[in-house]
Amino acid sequence: MKRLTSLLVVLLLMTSFAYSQMSKTGLNQDAKYAEQVDSVLALMTLEEKIGQLNQLSGDGEVTGPISLNNESQEAIRKGHVGSMLNINSSSYTRKIQKIAVEETRLGIPLIFGYDVIHGYKTIFPVPLGESASWDLEAIEKSARVAAVEATAAGQHWTFAPMVDIARDPRWGRIMEGAGEDPYLGSEVAKARVRGFQGADLEKKNTMVACAKHFVAYGAARAGRDYNTVDMSKRKLHEVYLPPFEAAVEAGVGTFMTSFNELNGVPVTGSKKHVKGILRDDWNYDGLIVSDWGSVMEQVVHGSAKDLKEAADYAMNATVDMDMEGHAYLPHMKELVEEGKVTEEQIDAAVRRILHKKFELGLFDNPYRYSDEELEKEVTLTDEHRQLSRDVARKSMVLLKNDNNILPMNAEVKKVAIIGPLADAKREMIGTWSAQGEAKHVVTLLEGVKNALPDAEINYVKACEVEDSDKSGFDKAMQAAKEADFVIAAVGEKAMMSGEALSRMDIGLPGVQEDLVLELAELDKPMAVVLFNGRPLVLTEVDKAAPAILESWLPGTEAGNAIADVLLGKYNPSGKLTATFPYSVGQVPIFYAHKHTGRPRTEARYTSKYIDGPNEPLYPFGYGLSYTDFDYRDLSLSNAELTTDGTLKVSVQVKNAGDMEGEEVVQFYVRDLEASVTRPVKELKGFKKIALKPGEKKTVEFTLTPEDLAFYNRDWEWTTEPGTVKVFVGGDSQNTLEAEFDLKE
Repeated sequence: MKRLTSLLVVLLLMTSFAYSQMSKTGLNQDAKYAEQVDSVLALMTLEEKIGQLNQLSGDGEVTGPISLNNESQEAIRKGHVGSMLNINSSSYTRKIQKIAVEETRLGIPLIFGYDVIHGYKTIFPVPLGESASWDLEAIEKSARVAAVEATAAGQHWTFAPMVDIARDPRWGRIMEGAGEDPYLGSEVAKARVRGFQGADLEKKNTMVACAKHFVAYGAARAGRDYNTVDMSKRKLHEVYLPPFEAAVEAGVGTFMTSFNELNGVPVTGSKKHVKGILRDDWNYDGLIVSDWGSVMEQVVHGSAKDLKEAADYAMNATVDMDMEGHAYLPHMKELVEEGKVTEEQIDAAVRRILHKKFELGLFDNPYRYSDEELEKEVTLTDEHRQLSRDVARKSMVLLKNDNNILPMNAEVKKVAIIGPLADAKREMIGTWSAQGEAKHVVTLLEGVKNALPDAEINYVKACEVEDSDKSGFDKAMQAAKEADFVIAAVGEKAMMSGEALSRMDIGLPGVQEDLVLELAELDKPMAVVLFNGRPLVLTEVDKAAPAILESWLPGTEAGNAIADVLLGKYNPSGKLTATFPYSVGQVPIFYAHKHTGRPRTEARYTSKYIDGPNEPLYPFGYGLSYTDFDYRDLSLSNAELTTDGTLKVSVQVKNAGDMEGEEVVQFYVRDLEASVTRPVKELKGFKKIALKPGEKKTVEFTLTPEDLAFYNRDWEWTTEPGTVKVFVGGDSQNTLEAEFDLKE
């Protein structure tokens, strides 16, 4: 065993020297890794190659049945494991890595993966909340901090970003993505890939990102997790695929296949979608891993008769690694012997896995990420906490602010903080909070106390999040009557949104709505602060409460960030990236819908509900500020756009209020004369600008024919001549309009 491991080291040194000589003639990095990968592959038996395709879980946070740790260690010793997930801390990853490197025949290091979704120890807002900042730089910085902390704790690979488009708020995993729009989702996907991977994966504070879940998982029927998906080719390509393609363009290192079936075939075994689109159409040659057990679940779906056939389908779809599916390891050799899978296919998968290990520097130093001193030095630092606070407040969306109730007066004497989420540390960091700990969280109550040290703060829990007990209401009402200002802290628990956490009723759980309505009857200055990982139905709350602040599940610095916003130390600038419905009966609801042949009018035979509006409560892109922004002078550089030209769209935005603020200027288009129907609006650009009181800025967008291209009736990617409308404004509904002609 030691002799073979030494031989592997010698071969690696030889190929490294050869590369150093050839690099002078311009050999690229991929060629460098190819030489080294092939040197390892040449030493491997078929069984060892198959072992590299197997990923097992440790005893950390899991997304399915757990593997016993002692069994996993024995599997590593046998060369049956290429990767582990849920192995945490620098010391523990070193211990497990040592088995792979020092107790196996070839000493091939493991790659450690983990769901680092919105922070590692320092927790940021849930991704849906982060996306509401529309601040790509802040989102990238958030991912960068997560990578710095996670890599110091031994992690090489994050199963993020989730780039699924989600248009059904009942789906729990809507919290894990960037909302409903493919353009914004694409931009956020690229920002998060850049943040995790940095400019150079060979640096030990960068980690491999994973675009997930390929594909259409966000369209699960009825918003129920893991459910079936059936959709047209057009919808797939226009709505659900673009963020994944953007991740490829950003250089994402890995992909993960989804649990769902798509048009009758589970995606993990879909040669048409995984190989056909990802590999062939997009020329993606990175590592593809299944989601937890999704190879095996083809049997449960009913599309594979047994694990062997499931492994056959997944490998022929070019899924390289089986995450806790237990299908590849026992059956792949037999599939090769039967000719259903070739050894060349196995080699291609192993090459992609080994390539990542070389790129991460694991063959040079398998323990380079397991640095206990560095882990202590870079984890939960003041700088990281401050960034978490800043991203959290940028993510918050002011939904209502009648009579300028907010910001609160800093001289307020008595404040009543009421509600089950006012002092709920664990709930602030949401699901998929990695190694985040409740003890490090600043709650709303603590944040307000920090911000108002001289005020009298009276806290009453009033009720639990989910139960029907109103016995605490009387005490809450008394506290509110005696207060100068009331803050109601309501919403969802952390474990009410996320994977396997779909909801039928997306109103405030329990009796929280009753609590808000009773508090509002007191006619006191009051702000409702919401904690949630999805859009909620807030119709009655909106009618009653004078001010509503959407804070999402804001992370480690939750309370300090909320206090900054409530007291006007930070002027809220967040805008919704997922529509808030008027009623759950409108779901799925999104801004980029299409007109019917009978758009809504007051006439009977038109497309509408008879018991409510078509319009949502709060539309995509919506969010208020403590100041007012005035849009005027929308202008186009030309009345026509030719196929080889560009069009400049400009608008003047003025801060018409008396407080400095930021505004997300949003740019939409609508093709009025296409051979196939087009959405009523499509986001094509946005810019976040800061303006002082009275300051004006001219904001300009550039439009090209490619921005207006689509698949026509003959499935050709093209543009068509006709009239196009442009819209610019502060949300998807309140816009200025102009139009131009697109010429051939």
